[in-house]
Amino acid sequence: MRFADGAAPASASFWLVGHAARGTRRVEVFRQPRPPEVLKKERDEAQAEARRCQEDNVRSYVREQPANALRLDEAWSYSYTGKGETRPTSVAVRLGLSNPGAEPWTQAGAALVDSTGEEVELARWQESPIPANGAGAVVVGIERAPAQLGCPCTLKLWEAGGPRTVTLGNVTFQVVHNAVP
Repeated sequence: MRFADGAAPASASFWLVGHAARGTRRVEVFRQPRPPEVLKKERDEAQAEARRCQEDNVRSYVREQPANALRLDEAWSYSYTGKGETRPTSVAVRLGLSNPGAEPWTQAGAALVDSTGEEVELARWQESPIPANGAGAVVVGIERAPAQLGCPCTLKLWEAGGPRTVTLGNVTFQVVHNAVP
């Protein structure tokens, strides 16, 4: 749609999704015109944020090993900042994994190897075994600040009573600085 008053923005695009039983034949669109310099500033800020996100994605691209017993579907990292702290004091990662094998997979251990070669055992949690030809999740974590880990790191997971392992390289933890009130 185009606006006739000449103010910025001059046009807008959107999708209208209707429901047959609740449809109406008239749609009213309201806008509050804003000065072009405000729109340019918002655009520049949005582009800068998109660049930062792209840089973070490149920097934190997790590499799977070809010999891994499981495939990585998704990874979510979490940090915990204790009361009175300004930086995270612990981190955790939730991994969504697929098991292409013929046997269920149960996690027996996890370790993080930092860039200096130091290996740190991780706490781990798995609700149930990852079924054969199925998917599941594991959570691993440590009570340590991300800045103390010397990342990028290698994350190693191994199964109970068997040789099948998962190794993920280039693991990083975002260092978040909370504002002090």
